[in-house]
Amino acid sequence: MTAMRPREWGMLILLSVIWGGSFFFVEVALRGFQPFVLVFLRVALAASILTVVVYASGKRLPTATGTWLGFALMGVLNNAVPFSLIAWGQTRIDSGIASILNATTPIFTVLLAHFLTRDERLTFNKLCGVGIGFLGVFVLFQPQLKSGVSWQGLGQAAVLTAAICYSLSGIYGKRFKTISPIVTSAGMLICSSILMLPPALTAGLLDFNQASLEAVAAIGGLATISTAVAYLLYFRILSSAGATNVLLVTFLIPVSAIILGVGLLGEELQRNELVGMACIFAGLGIIDGRVIRSMQHQVVGRGRRRRLSKTNPLS
Repeated sequence: MTAMRPREWGMLILLSVIWGGSFFFVEVALRGFQPFVLVFLRVALAASILTVVVYASGKRLPTATGTWLGFALMGVLNNAVPFSLIAWGQTRIDSGIASILNATTPIFTVLLAHFLTRDERLTFNKLCGVGIGFLGVFVLFQPQLKSGVSWQGLGQAAVLTAAICYSLSGIYGKRFKTISPIVTSAGMLICSSILMLPPALTAGLLDFNQASLEAVAAIGGLATISTAVAYLLYFRILSSAGATNVLLVTFLIPVSAIILGVGLLGEELQRNELVGMACIFAGLGIIDGRVIRSMQHQVVGRGRRRRLSKTNPLS
């Protein structure tokens, strides 16, 4: 695991604010756009920006049919379906809760990778982390489980399903290692735009003249900052700090989303939501492993110092 430099920490915090801001932008954009229209505009604008970046950097989009079929599947798993589920979910739940549920993505990734890959097996620590993370999900859902089926419960389930989609896309996306990440991002966003066009037209894509200026601005921020710029920043951190370190953004996204939701949207967090978030964070921390390794190193270091002090009478 590579130690991160201050510059990389700064980029990581910036990325967490940008991705945490996506839940804020969605909340504001939903005041003027239907979820399918919102998602189409988000992916279409971001695809346009990243396509320009691809060609401006001297790269080219692939021509092989098989590659584009792979981009299409990535577009379904990483953009079209989860973006739609989160947007619809946020019509029923607050942005802060959506961000907490979205933070379960690495938990599902660890669990699904055990069954879908050969080289990422569950360890005891990871299994404990998964269990504690799911306990947090149960705590979040408990009020809805008591009262039966509710729109709020369905909204939470939608965002949780989006997290599963993200985890599947992360596993499937490993096959694109030989293709530039920016090219892959542009390709899957282009496919997502094509896939989202029919439902967006059905939902009133051509009839949003009454959308407020703030909703339009939120769409712009969602597409340019929280999608296009976020992808560029993510892959920059990934190349310099590695996949293990970039996973830390998972801990930070809900923090920035909650701050924006509470500070600017007037949202409130209930006690069970705070407890659920704490359990999910604890599970992520165990899965990440660096806290446990640090504690083990401290224990080993203390043991060595004690042995040295016993063998050296002058110490």
